[in-house]
Amino acid sequence: MARTTSTATSADASREGAPAMQTIRRVIPYLWPTDAPWVRRRVVIALMLLICAKIISVSTPFFYKAAVDALAGTTRDGTLLLMFGAVGLTIAYGMARLGAVAFGELRDAVFVRVGQRALRKLALETFSHIHRLSMRYHISRKTGGLSRIIERGVKGVDFLLRFMLFSVGPLILELSMVAVLFAVLFGWQYSVAVLITIALYVAFTLKVTEWRVKIRRQMNDQDTDANQKAIDSLLNFETVKYFGAEQREAERYDGAMQQYEVMAVKTGQSLSFLNFGQSLIITSGLIVVMVMAAMGVQQGILTVGDFVMVNAYMIQITMPLNFLGTVYREIRQALVDMGEMFALLGQPAEVVDKPGATQLQVKGGEVVFDNVFFGYDAERPILKGITVRVAPGQRVALVGPSGSGKSTIGRLLFRFYDVVGGAVRIDGQDLRDVTQDSLHALIGVVPQDTVLFNDTVFYNIAYGRPDASRAEVEGAARAAKIHDFITSMPDGYETQVGERGLKLSGGEKQRVGIARTLLKNPPILLLDEATSALDTQTERDIQDSLLAMGKGRTVITIAHRLSTISDADQIIVLEAGKVVEEGTHDQLLANGGRYASMWARQSSEEEATEKASKTATADYDANDEREMDNLFRAIPTGG
Repeated sequence: MARTTSTATSADASREGAPAMQTIRRVIPYLWPTDAPWVRRRVVIALMLLICAKIISVSTPFFYKAAVDALAGTTRDGTLLLMFGAVGLTIAYGMARLGAVAFGELRDAVFVRVGQRALRKLALETFSHIHRLSMRYHISRKTGGLSRIIERGVKGVDFLLRFMLFSVGPLILELSMVAVLFAVLFGWQYSVAVLITIALYVAFTLKVTEWRVKIRRQMNDQDTDANQKAIDSLLNFETVKYFGAEQREAERYDGAMQQYEVMAVKTGQSLSFLNFGQSLIITSGLIVVMVMAAMGVQQGILTVGDFVMVNAYMIQITMPLNFLGTVYREIRQALVDMGEMFALLGQPAEVVDKPGATQLQVKGGEVVFDNVFFGYDAERPILKGITVRVAPGQRVALVGPSGSGKSTIGRLLFRFYDVVGGAVRIDGQDLRDVTQDSLHALIGVVPQDTVLFNDTVFYNIAYGRPDASRAEVEGAARAAKIHDFITSMPDGYETQVGERGLKLSGGEKQRVGIARTLLKNPPILLLDEATSALDTQTERDIQDSLLAMGKGRTVITIAHRLSTISDADQIIVLEAGKVVEEGTHDQLLANGGRYASMWARQSSEEEATEKASKTATADYDANDEREMDNLFRAIPTGG
């Protein structure tokens, strides 16, 4: 499938993502919200627990040193020894380590609710924003790629909240405290050695990670592409089966996964290089500091306990530094993923309510298209000055060849798009002056292909009005003539319809859609080729339901088969974005114009189809009779 090049796609719009600092600023309000004091209290408590944990962690090696010196008999300051004794110092060392862990876990327990709240708020904001985006965006989007962007973005926020706040910040604090302690206790040379090691480590990590981020971004693109192809193929399962294209789809998916594999291998190899370089720097720094401490012990300047304490501090800071490499890589990737998600959140909605928009008030249900101009692309106009009036309670049909603008009129009525010129009004109210929610609540749509949620029949009908009672839902089903079918199934209204309603036939899905719209009970009804995808008999059955549903409502029918709208109050014929004829069925036939020629052509096609069907049936009956006669003759007779 060819990729779209529309700027509306999430991949294109967020190719570079938001800058890191801008992304971090977007996250801060979720950590320090003005409308939730309890969140701020938890953040402060978590930070206090963090500081306590680090103070205990930095003091832990002192107890270790004192215990070693006591056991070696080289204690210079006997204060701790007198207070605790050698065994007591060992126990104190263990308790200090346990205390650091306990404060750290308590900190996580306090903060976890803050983090989960932030994730929920962000996920909801993103989900809601996507629903606010225009039809133009959703036509060009890639569903699978979009879901991956959201998934990675939310996970990135989770990682950033937990690790940047409770790993990077604490590590910087701990390194600073250790550097000061080394300078005070052992001399500035030790601090310089530690700082140089850390500086080389950070510089190497930053440089290599920036290189790896580019590779990871390419890997993400391939991952998104492969996932999109998989979802696209599964959503079109029936089409794949119709054309026997299972192998072709597998090869298409494997081709995308092959590109992902190449980038994933590069990512893994670059990770090995990064890990080795980090270990080399850390180990070199550890050796230098430990050699300096060993020389101090040999010279009598330091005790064995001092040597052990230096080693403990170096291990204490090198372990988080090793972890820092992973944390930084993940933070950098999280920022990229979050940048893509925030870029998606920054995608502007094309159709928005104007400031001070009022609620739509429908009194009669008059619909007017007043000299409307519109085009999906500025260089390709679709409607060229359409003027149509639908009187209250009138049934008006729109007919014309493909591309004449019939469906576009329906989309403009529901305000999926705003007109380029002219105006669309309902009872004198310009649709751009009213809220979209009120507009959508007062218009019911039965599309050509009703798509159902992967839930029960009851849920899908009740979607028209979620607060409806069971009796009202069943009443709508009866009006749509599908109640008896539903109750004939083993699970009745609790029957699962499958993804997109695939467990139901086309006619059954349409009836569920009609019941859903009946339950909504809108004063204005739009039938967008609601039966053109059905067979003739099913279409005739459903037409009765549609006619009954339209009583007392303003109905606009977009039709392909002219026989379904011959009794409309008014028929409007469109061609190339203009109204070329309008009138009743009899008037238009009498005029002998465009509608009359369309009617004559469709009538002859339907007659030819019906004749061919009868001929095929007759031939089948004759052949069947001859075959049965031959079978009887072949049966041996008993003698």
